[in-house]
Parts: sequence; C-alpha cells; structure tokens
Amino acid sequence: MAGPKLPTAADLAPPEPIEVLSKPFLRFASLSAAGGLVLILCTVVAMIWANSAAHESYHHFFHVEKLTVGFAELTLSKSLGHWINDALMALFFFVVGLEIKREILVGELASPRKAALPIAAALGGMIGPALIFVAFNAGEPTIRGWGVPMATDIAFALGILSLLGNRIPVSLKVFLTSLAIADDLGALIVIALFYTEELATNYLLYAGGVTLGMITLNALRVRSPWIYFFFGLALWYFVFKSGVHATIAGVVGAMTIPASARVGAKGYLTATRDALNKFESLSESPDHDVTTSSEQRASVWAIHKSSLQVMPVLHRLEDAIHPYTVFLVIPIFALANAGVELHGGLGENLLNKNSMGVVIGLFIGKPVGIVLFSLIAVKLGVASLPRGVSWRHILGAGCLGGVGFTMALFIGNLAFANSPDDLSHTKLAVLVGSALSAIVGLAILATCRKQPAQASTEG
Repeated sequence: MAGPKLPTAADLAPPEPIEVLSKPFLRFASLSAAGGLVLILCTVVAMIWANSAAHESYHHFFHVEKLTVGFAELTLSKSLGHWINDALMALFFFVVGLEIKREILVGELASPRKAALPIAAALGGMIGPALIFVAFNAGEPTIRGWGVPMATDIAFALGILSLLGNRIPVSLKVFLTSLAIADDLGALIVIALFYTEELATNYLLYAGGVTLGMITLNALRVRSPWIYFFFGLALWYFVFKSGVHATIAGVVGAMTIPASARVGAKGYLTATRDALNKFESLSESPDHDVTTSSEQRASVWAIHKSSLQVMPVLHRLEDAIHPYTVFLVIPIFALANAGVELHGGLGENLLNKNSMGVVIGLFIGKPVGIVLFSLIAVKLGVASLPRGVSWRHILGAGCLGGVGFTMALFIGNLAFANSPDDLSHTKLAVLVGSALSAIVGLAILATCRKQPAQASTEG
C-alpha cells in the first residue's frame, strides 16, 4: 500500500495548463473507491453489450478474433480474451506478488503474532466457501468450480470500506488488506496445484532456469528493473508453454525482485544534503532557471539518483505499476469476462447447483469462515483483535471478503474453460454473490460503534 502523499516542488509552483485540465481526473483517481467504480462501470458495459443486439460482436471481439504476437518460432496466436487473461493479468499477479513479498518482509505478515489473525481468517475464508460449494456440487461435473468462491477482491473490498471514511478504524483496513493478501496467496496455490491440466516438463525446467537466473541477479544486487523485465518476459513464455497458467509467472517473478535499498538513511541524508547545499550555493535568484547551470543540474541529478538508491526496486515497481493494474488491467479484464448472456431469465441462471454454490459460498461461507477461524485463533491465544476492532467489525469485514470479483472470475475461467454454460452461470453467480456481500458488509460496518484504542475481544 502506498504511503501518505507529500507535496513535491511542482505542487508549490503555479499549475500548468494541462494540470488544470486534468485536475478533476486526478482527483477522482486519488479516491480509494475510484478503482472499484471503474470496475463496476466496465462490468455494467460488458453485461449490456453481451445482452444487446450486438451481443455477437462482443463474443467475436474478445473470444474469436485472433491476435498474433511474436516472430519466427516464438509466434503466439490467441484470441484477445486469452491475451487479456494470460498476459495482461500476469501484470496484475506480478503486483499481487510484490504485495505479498512486502507484507511478509516488513508488513502485517512479518510478525507471527500479527500475521496469525489475518492468516487464520483467510484460511477460514477459503475453507468455508469451498465446503459449501462442494456440498451443492458433490458428484457433479461442476465440482471443478470449488475454487471460485474462495477468493477476495482486495481492490473492491478496500474501495467499499473507504466509503465509510473515518468511521472505520485504520486497524480494520490493515486487517482486511492482510487477509486479502493472504487469501490471494492461497488462491495462487490453488490455481497452480488444481487448475493445471498438463505439464510440459521441458518448458517447466526452462522456467526454473530463468527463475534461478533472476534469483542470482538479486543475490548479485542487480537493481535495474529493465533486466528483470526481460527475464520476466522469458519466464512468462516458458510458464505459458509449460501448461501452468501463465499468470503464475507474474508471482514467481515478483518474488525475485530486490527488496533491499542500495543505500541506508544516513548515506541518503548525507548525499542529499551535500547536493542541496551545492545547489543552494549556486542559486542566483529564488526562481532562476536551473538549466543555465551545469553544476546545479548535476546536483539535481545526484539527488534523483540517491532517491532511486534509497528506495528498494520492489517498492518502486509496486508504486509505479499499481495504478495501471487498478485503472487499466482489471477494468479490461472485467470488460472481457463479465459479459454474461442471460438465456431464460435471471432465476434460471441462478437456480442451479453451480450458481447456488458460488452465491452462498461467497455470501455465507466467507463471513462464517472468517469469523469462525478468527474466533478460534483468538480463543487459542495465538492472535488478538487489532486495536479498536470489535467482533462486529470482523463480521462486516468477513462479508466484504465475499466480494470475490476479479480472482473468482479468473478461477471460473480456468475451471469451466470447456463448458460455456457453466462458465456463464459462474460469472453471474460471482456478480450476484459479490453484490450481496458488499451491501450487507457495508450495512454491518455502518452500524459499528467506534471502539476504544485497545485490544478488544467483545462485539
């Protein structure tokens, strides 16, 4: 998660014309719920398009027309939907991997005591929905979809939580974020182990070799993002050809990204102060143009390089890529995958074992599993509730955990790639289950009283 935004030199200067024109858009993008709103818009557009007179164009555009990329023997020809799900979503999974690594190293998952509650909650939030789905679909071909209701959409859940503003303790936001990240890790394991059809061991070995190379780069303290990018492309290609879902390459690649800084705080302060003092000593007037002084340009460049060296590559990449995943990758994924053609009405599409397993799994299984496993962890003494958080807060957060949009649709695509009707039922069920979870979770949290700033175990 990005830290608080501090003013830059540009913020202290008169605005440029383009900044005035783009200010409303930038203000919208800064809202916590902005990504969720864009996602909802793309979902609505996909549903309208898929059920309009132009529904054939929707299917043809995303799932029939081929897009060829590459050269010579490295050419890949896939539909646009495949490119979105296999390649573009790898960028999303790369950011997920960066978040997981950060949380394990320095975040809420770094301390066993602090990590115990969100990990227990995530485990319950995966087991509960899966058991409910299995109860509905045992012995049926649709049993393959047991992983669909397990996932939590972190962007959506936090966006909904942000609508309540400061009524919600910060510790609850941290808990839900950590829960969702642990949940994502579990979902990735499920995808890798249970939704891989056939393995091409030669390509898997090649992928292992590239991963080993990236680990070696990290050990040698190579910090250029571009080198990791080119290795990452090779890793993606080999994972794609191996039979393991290609997006797993994004997570594996993220785990090799350096998380340590080139210089420490003391070295950064010393170098930056020296450069600033040099810059100031050469200033002729408060607002003179620094392009006229080569020495001042050198000072600015030194500060820039020092700033890059004190920020780990992991944090730089996460901050740089995250906005693109929120406002570009995930909305495009929703546009390509949320378009469900409704044949026979809403009831007919939902009143089947597959759909009921998903809806009830998300709406009931998620909060029950999260609250139950959290309660067990607290009663066993391995965890405690965060400061200012009550059991009602945990229940509300558990309901928001049932907003499984992105990852749930993704797993649905893997589970029912060869069964269009089951896939359509799954997509609609995910939308309905997520909507119900969001509404109820928001209602519960809106009625929560502010708790005193101390560990609490009472509702």
